[in-house]
Amino acid sequence: MKKLVAFLTVVGMLTFGVVDAVIAQDQTPAQTEQATDTTVAEEVVETPAPAEALAANEDPKSFHQVLKQKFIEGGAMWMFPILFVLILGLGLTIERILYLNLSTTNTQKLLNKVETALETEGVGAAKEICKNTRGPVASIFYQGLDRYQEGLEIVEKSIVSYGGVLMGRLESNLSWIALFIALAPMLGFLGTVVGMVAAFDAIEAAGDISPTVVAGGMKIALLTTVFGLIVAIILQIFYNYLIAKVDNIVNSMEDATISFMDILVRNKNAKS
Repeated sequence: MKKLVAFLTVVGMLTFGVVDAVIAQDQTPAQTEQATDTTVAEEVVETPAPAEALAANEDPKSFHQVLKQKFIEGGAMWMFPILFVLILGLGLTIERILYLNLSTTNTQKLLNKVETALETEGVGAAKEICKNTRGPVASIFYQGLDRYQEGLEIVEKSIVSYGGVLMGRLESNLSWIALFIALAPMLGFLGTVVGMVAAFDAIEAAGDISPTVVAGGMKIALLTTVFGLIVAIILQIFYNYLIAKVDNIVNSMEDATISFMDILVRNKNAKS
């Protein structure tokens, strides 16, 4: 429940932040036009030189301004669903990155502590060390030590079974991120098809195939595709990182489990 609340909080913050920024930037041109209207008389009195006006018109737009402009030109009907997919995907990605980083453990250090505790103080001390250490590796060790009195064969079966459960937890929500990776370009392509239909409708209504008639629908078609592909690329990069992180943790778990079983064999007479 805590993970769900944290995830919804992150998604809500990202959603409202982005939407407020877009709305605020949409209002900026209107405010600029009002300010321009109130200063018409001053501009008539003091007209800038042609060279200065040309230089002002040639000021390059920042990447942020260009991105915002193209986002608006693409149309809210198609751009906001793509933006929402990006926000949800990034929210899940952030949650997975935090979870996997917290699941990373120094396995060699933990193995040394467990072996020392088994040799000097017994199973109880080793279980306490595992209980106070975060991560799936420590949880597997604790599960094995908890069944220590039932024999090494039962310990091994318990470790294998519980390891499968922890692997499922590590891979949780990755399927949703994969869904958003596929969904973003699909929404973009849908906007492309609709834009092309609108362009042909405009040609049919005007009875002309001039570039001016076709430009509006073609722009929506191309922009939705571009933004959908950009979202898919961003999420794909994070998805591959998460897959590599999960594989690294799983390999560490398997290697540590083998060493842990060797320690139990060497200390099979350790006191409870």
